[in-house]
Formats: sequence, C-alpha cells, structure tokens
Amino acid sequence: MALSLSLIIILGLIFNKVFEKMKLPGLLGMLILGVTIGPFGFNFISEDILNISSDLRKIALIVILLRAGLGIERETLNKIGIPAVKMSCIPGLCEGFTIMFVGSYLLGISKIEAGMLGFIIAAVSPAVIVPQMLNFINDKRGYDKGIPTLILAGASIDDVFAITLFSTFLGLYGGKNINIFSKIFEIPISILLGILLGFIAGIVMVFLFNKFHIRDTKKVLILIGVAILMTSLEDVLKGIIPIASLLGVMTIGFVILEKYSNVGKRLSQKLNKIWVFAELLLFILVGAQVNIHVALHFGLIGFVIIFIGLIARSIGVFISIKGTNLILKEKLFCIIAYVPKATVQAAIGAVPLSAGVDSGEVILAIAVLAIIITAPLGALGVKLAGEKWLTVDIIK
Repeated sequence: MALSLSLIIILGLIFNKVFEKMKLPGLLGMLILGVTIGPFGFNFISEDILNISSDLRKIALIVILLRAGLGIERETLNKIGIPAVKMSCIPGLCEGFTIMFVGSYLLGISKIEAGMLGFIIAAVSPAVIVPQMLNFINDKRGYDKGIPTLILAGASIDDVFAITLFSTFLGLYGGKNINIFSKIFEIPISILLGILLGFIAGIVMVFLFNKFHIRDTKKVLILIGVAILMTSLEDVLKGIIPIASLLGVMTIGFVILEKYSNVGKRLSQKLNKIWVFAELLLFILVGAQVNIHVALHFGLIGFVIIFIGLIARSIGVFISIKGTNLILKEKLFCIIAYVPKATVQAAIGAVPLSAGVDSGEVILAIAVLAIIITAPLGALGVKLAGEKWLTVDIIK
C-alpha cells in the first residue's frame, strides 16, 4: 500500500504539472493516470487502497466541499437565489428523463431500467466542477454576477435529485412497494435536513472556536472530522431519514465564514494546502474506477445516448438562467460547466449490476463511457471557456 501511495503522489504531481504546462486542466492528467495505473490498466495500485477507495474519495470530496462553503458569501448567494434553485433540478430532470425514453428505445430495455441509467448519467460531478469554480472565485472571474457560486450551489443539489430518483427506479425494479410521490417529497426534506445539520454544526464550531483557543491546524482537523461524521450519519440513516450530507458540509463552511469571517478565511487557506494531496487521491482513484474495455463494448450507441442527454441538459440550463442578467457567452459557460460527470457515476454505476438488474452490464458500461467522454472534455471546456468568457471583476 505504501508503494502505491508513493506512485499516486509522485506520478500524480508529475502528470498534474505536465498537463498544466500544456495549458490543460491538471485534473485531466490525474484522471488519465488513474485509468493507466488502475486495475483496468497496468494494475499498479494495490488491492488495499482499492478496497478503501470509496472512503478516500469521500474524504477528498469533503475537503473540497468545505473549501467551497468557506468561499461562498451571503451577498453572492442572495444574487443567485432563484436561478440556483432552477439549476439544481431542471437540467438534471431534463437529462434523466430524456435518457430514460431514448435509452429504452435504443437499447431495447424497460423504462424502469432506462430510468436507472438516466439518473446515474444525469448527476453532474462536484469533484470536477467545484475545484474549477473555486479557482474562478479566487481569480474573481464572474464574481460580480456570482456565476461560479451559481454553478457551485446548483451542482451540489443536482446530485441529490439524481441519486434520489435513481434509488426510486431501482426500488421499482426490485418490486418494492414504493410511493413515487413520497420519494420525490423526500428530495426537499433531504436538502433541508442537510442544510439544517450543517447550520447547527457550523454554529457549534463557531462557539467552540470563540470559546477556546485552538490552533488553526486543529480547527481544520475538527472541521473535517465533523464533516465525515455527518456523511456517515447519512449512510446510517439511509432508508429512514434522507439527508443531503454533502450539502450540509458546504453549509458548515458557509456558516463559519458568515459568523467568524477571519477564522473562516484562515481555515480556507489551510484546506487549500490539504487539497494538494486530497485532489491526487480523488482524481486518480476516480480514474482507477474506469473500465475502458466495458465502455468500448457499447461505444457508439452509448455515445449517442450520452450526447442526446447532454443536449437535453443544456436546454435545461438555458431555461434555468433565462431572464437573468447573464450575457450569451456567460450562459454558454454555465452550459459547459454542467457537462462533466465522474463522481456519482463511479460511485453508483455498478449498483444495478450488483442488484441483479438484467441490463446492469449495459448501465455500467454507459456510466463509465460518460466519465471517459465528459470528465476530460468538460474539465477542459470549463477551464478554457472560463478564462475566455468570464471577466475578472475588480472588487472595490
């Protein structure tokens, strides 16, 4: 395991630097490295690391979401209110249901199986999007109109809708007595509970940090520990009470920045340093989940389904931001920013196969293909479009 970690660190830093020198996103290099040295490539990563891969990826994702929360200001959040709510559901619903109907027709599978496929594919990737948006926030790109924050807020809730609806279709396939309306009602409950838990945790930590002298390094460790507990609570209560824990993690950061601004900014800087290591684990291990051989088997038809789904998602994004003060190139940036897929597809792409769904192999293949196509192209598109189309705002 130690040797595998050393390879991940050394080669990850090299690939990251090489791709940045080529004016490409560093995460693209790390994803490719993960595919290359993963179990479906040269198999250089030890079984021990692969066994805890999902936990390592979750911790890395928590680090970046805490950073995101610590980078969101209330004033910016107020600007993007209604469009952010629309962005959180309309694009994903457009994509998911479009793939359900198209996939059922092209693959010859039932609507329920195609619904599983649709909402696995529909989830946007916070792992790819959040770091890029934080970079734009730091550079003050699109800051005045709150564009990066709009993407951050919308994308974090987008996954809640996708995973809930995927779970609904999986339950319907298994013959469970599921009330679809009650499952859909769980979505706002999940979001509200996630925000509430994050708010409470944030308030408690602000009190502790005010009351006791704690080094910033230890504050960050407490922050990460509490965030991990929150996501673990979601796993424990799954099936009983729905909780959007990742949204709660972002809320913790937001509350600390709002209530204890100086400490919030210092903690953000500390998390930036931790992220140097965490991003290596996240992107390389996501890449290691990708089975290219399975994806290529359904290459052409899978590509058509994914492409049609992305068109539907793009229409959904355009509908969501219609009526805002964004100009055309900024709207196009928002569309591109909602393209990348990786995290959710890597996490739940194989669930239908494990559950004995007849088309599980096909669903997994197209989920993997979605990562291969959209993660690198989306990451590159976001970087280039953001640098070209988002203006650098001067804060007075």
